[in-house]
Amino acid sequence: MTANPLVKRWRAGGVTYGVGLTIPSAAAAQLLAHAGFDWLMIDMEHGPISIETAHAMIAATAGTDVVALVRIPQNLPWLAKPALDAGATGIVYPQVASGDDAATAARSTRYPPAGDRAWGPFYAPARHGLSIPDYLRTANDAVVVVVLVEHPDAINRIEEIVTTDGVDAAVIGTHDLAVSMARPGQLDHPDVLSAVARAEKAILDSPVVLGGNALSPEQARQMADRGYQLLTLGFDWSLLQRGTAAALAGVAP
Repeated sequence: MTANPLVKRWRAGGVTYGVGLTIPSAAAAQLLAHAGFDWLMIDMEHGPISIETAHAMIAATAGTDVVALVRIPQNLPWLAKPALDAGATGIVYPQVASGDDAATAARSTRYPPAGDRAWGPFYAPARHGLSIPDYLRTANDAVVVVVLVEHPDAINRIEEIVTTDGVDAAVIGTHDLAVSMARPGQLDHPDVLSAVARAEKAILDSPVVLGGNALSPEQARQMADRGYQLLTLGFDWSLLQRGTAAALAGVAP
């Protein structure tokens, strides 16, 4: 656990792929952890997932190389703390709109002197087969901070966000960005495209990894060619929808 596998791959210029989990199921997390993804994001912001279930889902990824990320409902230290102590190897912080927001996220994730995380890793070490002292020694380097850029304020302050110490990756949330710009569902609207382009350039010009959501394999390849290194390929519910649609298409009259 001396370094996060995602960070190793990013530094080597690689692209990492994963999916979001909104279904509160350790069984589903276990199956998807063996599916070949680099990471899984347990979504406590939009999925009906409690901290007890998140802990079980994180534990279900044991024995694999998958990195378990947790998206918390809001950028607040008290929400990050239990997810970290449950064994998350990264926290995804929503609605980060300024350098101060980014600093709060980074400091919530790491122990002093790098941050403000409080002591209490009773379960996280077990996920990695470590003693508590060994976990404490390595956690700051092993846990990643991912911030979501999904509001016009974040676009206007993108440079200060991506130069904040402790931020590892910035994901452009195009759907939330379009909604916050009063363009719901209009991902191809010129204003939305312009905002995305500005964020892309600033992130690529920084030490922070660029992330985003790909709606198809073709789009994922195009985004990887543009420099994206953290790509979401869908969610558990969308994988179910696509799988069932494909199954029915072969038999439905």
